[in-house]
Amino acid sequence: QVQLVESGGGLVQAGDSLRLSCTASGRGFSGYRMGWFRQAPGKEREFVAAIRWSGGSTYYADSVKGRFTISRDSAKNTVYLQMNSLKPEDTAVYVCAADSDGLGYNYWGQGTQVTVSS
Repeated sequence: QVQLVESGGGLVQAGDSLRLSCTASGRGFSGYRMGWFRQAPGKEREFVAAIRWSGGSTYYADSVKGRFTISRDSAKNTVYLQMNSLKPEDTAVYVCAADSDGLGYNYWGQGTQVTVSS
């Protein structure tokens, strides 16, 4: 089993920054890619960003391009989401996900709350 543990959420003001972390542990994690999703109250979960473990290619939702940066530390099995210029509409529970074999995200974290006040 693979466990994903997120940290770094909190309450900030518009324009502030936050960095989320997600560490994968447990047997079986080979690390094809990891990603961040978010879900705001009353809305469906949406993709935020992803990173390929090998090569480090990154992918972003249009809504966060230029503001958010995803990165990884392979030695620590950890992925980061640096969030700058936060907006109230970024308020959501941010969930880390791992795709261990390239067939889709098969492991999910519990999520961390990010609240951006105006």
